[in-house]
Amino acid sequence: MTAYILKRLGIGIATLLVASLVVFAVLEILPGDPAQLMLGLNATPETLEALRQQMGLHQPWPVRYLSWLGGLLTLDFGRSYTYSVPVIDLVRERAVVSLPLAAISLLLSTAIAIPVGIFAASRRGRAGDTLSMGTAQLGVAIPNFWFGLLLIYVFAVWLRLVPAGGFPGWGAGVWPALKALILPAIALALPQAAILARVTRSALLDVLNEDYIRTARAKGMPRRYVLWRHALRNAMIPVLTIIGLQFAFLLAGTIIIENVFYLPGLGRLIFQAITQRDLIVVESVVMLLVAAVILVNFLVDLSYAAVDPRLRARQ
Repeated sequence: MTAYILKRLGIGIATLLVASLVVFAVLEILPGDPAQLMLGLNATPETLEALRQQMGLHQPWPVRYLSWLGGLLTLDFGRSYTYSVPVIDLVRERAVVSLPLAAISLLLSTAIAIPVGIFAASRRGRAGDTLSMGTAQLGVAIPNFWFGLLLIYVFAVWLRLVPAGGFPGWGAGVWPALKALILPAIALALPQAAILARVTRSALLDVLNEDYIRTARAKGMPRRYVLWRHALRNAMIPVLTIIGLQFAFLLAGTIIIENVFYLPGLGRLIFQAITQRDLIVVESVVMLLVAAVILVNFLVDLSYAAVDPRLRARQ
């Protein structure tokens, strides 16, 4: 097990280094001068050069890359060109919105999808299976931003049960903050739940066709016991893979939903930083999201070993 963990850690660190180089290189070739954007078109060449010196843009890109990478390792992400504050402060301020939003969405998605997938698999070919998978197909087809707008109209404008957008902050109380996250969490969770439900059903059906399942049924074990005790655990590896990918998507891919609901999260911060050519913010936040995705994948790999003893035996 120790060798398995060390191997996965090594892969994660190597992936992080490659991702840092790619992120830095891609942003370096983007058109536009951050100093020019900050000072405007009427700035004099001397003023522009002075600002470039202050921002470190006059240095060769390898020097700037190594300096930035060293800052990442010490959690010193530099200062935002636009806001003139440390990037880490911006990240802390926005992460208290994005992290709970992603966590709530993932919990909703998993709580809905796994029971629906089990229900559909246990009634293969019947009306319940057809209805469940038809609804899941509809959920996959509907864009989450359109679904978010529909939720705003029904629950915020018509019924007036929750706010239509904005975030009051956790200082205003847990319930007001959660009320502001409910609709965006549902808008993010339901399409993901539809995907996860279909994967859960397919994985369970594959396992239910295995010889050891037929042997267990032939010995007289109840169908429900076989489904929950034997089939579900062996079907969890593809389900865990999708859950890990979904959390990464929910954490890094909320730009549209955060703009629809006007939430001050990491997705909205990246969007604003790109439009303002605030490269240091874009680079740092993207790398934090990459690190979060790699960490989630590492935890998923560990969960594989916990669910499937054969992986531990191979190591």
